[in-house]
This record gives sequence, structure tokens and C-alpha cells, in this order.
Amino acid sequence: MKRISRRGAGRSWPALLALPCSTFCLALDTAAIVPTVSSPDCLEYQVVGVCYWLRCTQFGCSVKTSAKVRHYVPDAVVSSYSTTGQNPWLEVRALSAPTSGAQGGGSGTSNSSHENSLSVFKNVDVIGHPGITAFNTFASGSGYACEGAGTPYVPNFLSTLDPFGWRHGIPESVFPQSLVPGIREVGSRLSMNLWGNVYPRSGFLHQPDDYKASAVMAQRAGDIVTRPGQVHVYRPLLASAKPGYWPAGELRESDATTGKWQQLAPTASASCATFPEPGPHRQAPDGAYAWSLWRPYSCCKQEGQTFLGSTGGQ
Repeated sequence: MKRISRRGAGRSWPALLALPCSTFCLALDTAAIVPTVSSPDCLEYQVVGVCYWLRCTQFGCSVKTSAKVRHYVPDAVVSSYSTTGQNPWLEVRALSAPTSGAQGGGSGTSNSSHENSLSVFKNVDVIGHPGITAFNTFASGSGYACEGAGTPYVPNFLSTLDPFGWRHGIPESVFPQSLVPGIREVGSRLSMNLWGNVYPRSGFLHQPDDYKASAVMAQRAGDIVTRPGQVHVYRPLLASAKPGYWPAGELRESDATTGKWQQLAPTASASCATFPEPGPHRQAPDGAYAWSLWRPYSCCKQEGQTFLGSTGGQ
């Protein structure tokens, strides 16, 4: 398997997409991830209003204004993969090595080509996006840029460290969201495009399509880390609001206003979408997938000591 050399980090993002699949599709390292932040479709930069500030000096006070902007930030890389310890993002693979409570991986099988009802299992890691610095440079080209909640390379969730929740579904297997059909689902039963249920937020799912199963697992992990006080071992991927800054809230399935996904592996995409997105979907031969999780933030540049308010939506 040929890896992209770090000398390729300076290539343009469209040029990286043009690389042959044998070069790019099966290798995911930081040098390949960083250029993907230069996506206007994922950024979705907008000026949405005006902020008002009270600025006081020794000569008196005046009201100043600044533009209120809204855009998405790549907070984290979310990896969903079959073999424990084999995160497709090579540089962080050691963070999720097998433990005494998390050894095996993969899916159940009867070796039948017609099987479609056996459980798929995926490990999931949520780790701070390595391209934040490059993203800030890219986003600032549109104007003032908002800070995200992620910290490069810092884990927010490693499923190997959450064996009771991720491998046994304790205690979420008995939650109403897990027992009542139609609650918190990725896709729709009515449209015959149901990918899976968000609850229980564990690593098992009955889904014959490996890509769809992996996407549901990524959605589950994103659901966990964007909420405080969950019954899992994790570090919240949340920022605190402050004057002139409105951070992203809870991630909701199929709701782009709460977050979007950009595929990184097995193939990279220059655009973002929500699950379920239209196919076809490339199946990873090693069962390893990764996405960037982009989250919406609103902010304005501080122009005075006191924030008076703002116009426009958040």
C-alpha cells in the first residue's frame, strides 16, 4: 500500500482528488487530511447580521459595530473501523490500541453470500482535527473567522476506553429511544431508506451495507460528544458561549444546521453532507472509514468593552 508522502501536503485540494485511487484511497495520514479543510461547500461562510459594542475611552463612549458571521468548522475527525487498533488515520492509531476490555472487532458471519441480518461491529474514535491552523487561514480569507471546539489530535472519544457503553450497550439498551421504533433514526422507514437507529449508542448494528453501518456508528459517536453528561467515557466536543460568540450545540441526525460530514476514507470528498446521503457509496475493503465533522458557529469581532446585542440569526 503506497502512502502519500508529506511532500504532497502542499498540493491543491482538487489536485489531491485527482490522484489515482491506488495512491490516495487506502492511505489516510495527516498530510492527506489537512488539505481537505479548503472546502467552500463545507465552510458555507455567511454574513448573517450585525453586532453592537459599547466602546469607552477617556474621551467618552460610542457604539461600534462589527459583522456577524456564520460558518462551519472542522472540529474533529471521526473514524469508524472494524479491526480494533486499526484506526485508518495512521498517526493516531496508537491511541486506540486494544485493551483488556476491548480486544476483537469485525462482524458476525455465517460465510453465506446471502446473509443480511448479522450484527456489524465498528470501533469509533473522535479526535480533534489536525487541520485547524490551515482552516483558520482558509476561512479568514472570507472575513472574520470563528473558533471551533476541537483541539488538534486531542481525543474526545475512543471506543476502546468505553467498553461497557460501546460493546455492551449499558445502560442505553433499555432507554426508550432504543426500544421504541421510529425514534432517533438515521434515514426513514417511510422512504425505504433507513440506515439505522442512533440508540443504543453502541458499536453493534444490523445493517448489511458496511458503509451505512459505519456512518451510523460515526453519527452515534458524534451524538455522544456533542452533549454533556452522557453515560459514556468521553470528553465533550463543546465550546462555551460568550459575548459575540455562539458555538455549535447538539448534533442531530439528518439536520445540516447542527453538523455536516465530509468523507476522508476510503475516498476523500470536497463536499459535505448529512446521513443518509445519496449513493453510490464506496465500500472500504478493510472496513475502515473516516469523516471530518463540520459544526456551525456564529461570531463577530469584538469592537468594544461591552456587548450590546446583535441582529441576525445564530
